[in-house]
Amino acid sequence: MSEGLSDPRAMRALAHPARLMILNRLGLEGSATATEVAEIAGITPSAASYHLRMLAKYGFVEDAPPRGDGRERLWKSVNKPISVGVKPGDQPDVRDAKVTLMLAFRREAHEEADRALAAIEAEPDEWRDVTRFNRMRVRVDPEEMAQLNESIEKLVEPYLIANRDDKAAPVGARVAEVQLNLFPVAKRPTPGLPTEDHDAAG
Repeated sequence: MSEGLSDPRAMRALAHPARLMILNRLGLEGSATATEVAEIAGITPSAASYHLRMLAKYGFVEDAPPRGDGRERLWKSVNKPISVGVKPGDQPDVRDAKVTLMLAFRREAHEEADRALAAIEAEPDEWRDVTRFNRMRVRVDPEEMAQLNESIEKLVEPYLIANRDDKAAPVGARVAEVQLNLFPVAKRPTPGLPTEDHDAAG
């Protein structure tokens, strides 16, 4: 299993919404120019070039083989998993950067799920039937939760885009997303009783 990110500068660089969109685009559709990823992120090509250089600085993207006459600079994502998790020994700056990046990951994942849900009625029956938004509560100790995470990752691994191109996938296969979150449930705040019974009014 990957050790995960630990450089606070790299994590803060990646937490930028436009950079996450650019990295997602490169990982999903392959190499692209700054102009091509700019359209996805809704930014100017010059801004996209800056974000690509920052992603390259911290090892998230790299130059891709040229196409055509080779005049345009192509970028591709570095084929390695990106994971982040808070550890007991983390220094405050590392912990803060990790939390910032995890919140950015969660926002992007939430937006992805919202888009899928908004478009669900337009999906063919066979895709609607297999779409799931599940929440399950489990009772585990830390070792069991680590084992559960590792087991789920191993189950998904053969289907990852990085491991399965169009030729290896069956006819009709398309890109889907697995969102996995394992965390200890935190105590929910108790708001207390209202001072007035608004429901009884009128």
